Amino acid sequence: MLTSGAVAVAFLCLVILTSFLACRYGLLPFKSKNKPGTRIESFLQKNESIHPKRYTYADVKRMTKSFAVKLGQGGFGAVYKGSLHDGRQVAVKMLKDTQGDGEEFMNEVASISRTSHVNVVTLLGFCLQGSKRALIYEYMPNGSLERYAFTGDMNSENLLTWERLFDIAIGTARGLEYLHRGCNTRIVHFDIKPHNILLDQDFCPKISDFGLAKLCLNKESAISIVGARGTIGYIAPEVYSKQFGTISSKSDVYSYGMMVLEMVGARDRNTSADSDHSSQYFPQWLYEHLDDYCVGASEINGETTELVRKMIVVGLWCIQVIPTDRPTMTRVVEMLEGSTSNLELPPRVLLS
Repeated sequence: MLTSGAVAVAFLCLVILTSFLACRYGLLPFKSKNKPGTRIESFLQKNESIHPKRYTYADVKRMTKSFAVKLGQGGFGAVYKGSLHDGRQVAVKMLKDTQGDGEEFMNEVASISRTSHVNVVTLLGFCLQGSKRALIYEYMPNGSLERYAFTGDMNSENLLTWERLFDIAIGTARGLEYLHRGCNTRIVHFDIKPHNILLDQDFCPKISDFGLAKLCLNKESAISIVGARGTIGYIAPEVYSKQFGTISSKSDVYSYGMMVLEMVGARDRNTSADSDHSSQYFPQWLYEHLDDYCVGASEINGETTELVRKMIVVGLWCIQVIPTDRPTMTRVVEMLEGSTSNLELPPRVLLS
């Protein structure tokens, strides 16, 4: 007959064995974790009324002719050219198989599916089949702003005029204003940069790549995020450290300002090689030499001088270190559409 001690040991062994088998084969509900695909499927079911058409992986292969034409490559995966049954050309972004828990995929679908604006790229469909994830967008024949604004060749056919750069700047501002205030659900992009501004056949700018975007309640001002998100050089100070202020839509304003000032500096390279600003923080240099720079960059054309001045002054306002000192995107649009006579330079407080 077994003693009480032996029974206890046997029971303990049975518990250990049962726990091992349960963990090994996923029988314990508190040990099991939803696979990324399951989490995404659940998200898609809850948002079925807003997300665009779903395609199979076979459909994606067919529309891209087995991924014959690659348009670009990035950390997220690759983009291929394709066409739908009705003849519309599309850009198919194939996300890498190792895209974590699917957060970027869901962000993209959730964000763009809620938008409808001439300056925001249109998501036409998506694919989710096993580990295969794809996002299908309207095709932008002129690529990204990065391709045009930041060429090193002053005689290149890719060099945009000041007038066209200004139109791109104001179009992007309108798109951001819509995301911040015009949507039913407010959207903060968190990755505004030249690479994510796409240009259609008429060079109309469209904001793209919502993988880092944050959906917010309309009345919500401060945003909570885990870790810094965005691209170095365009990330607002408060995203790095709370000592600068709270994270909000003003973080996009900062990124927009840095992009506009980079557009200005990249367009005019006459001052880059032989002037005294090459070793100085460029926004600070612009602040100190605004009048001379505007006249030099525009070749003494009055109208162009005004456009350049608007871009610089607005850019300097947008990159103020303290978020509350920056304008809203609504105010940015007003400044760009208004007269330069009403534009004042911001306080000389820049992050160098």
